Amino acid sequence: MQSYYPETFERDMGCTVQEWLGWLPAAIGDHPWSRTGDGVQVRIGTGTLVLTWRPLPFRTIALIRLPRLWVGFRFEGLTPDERHRFMRRFDLYLQRGGG
Repeated sequence: MQSYYPETFERDMGCTVQEWLGWLPAAIGDHPWSRTGDGVQVRIGTGTLVLTWRPLPFRTIALIRLPRLWVGFRFEGLTPDERHRFMRRFDLYLQRGGG
């Protein structure tokens, strides 16, 4: 988890589109959202988060092929504290552990 989230950033996620879409509602929580193609708009108070994504080539390590997804984040009209509060929950829901 980060201590600061800029208005715009991107991530390389280790998942398929189907997995991402399965996780997204819980990560967004009670905020209203709508999907259009490969993107969603999330209302957060008086501001908005626009998420866009596209599949990337698999990451190959020896015989292992790992899915990858590029995800863009664009916040509009939110303070740094509001962005941090939303992303703290969002990141906790998307956190995957191993071991």
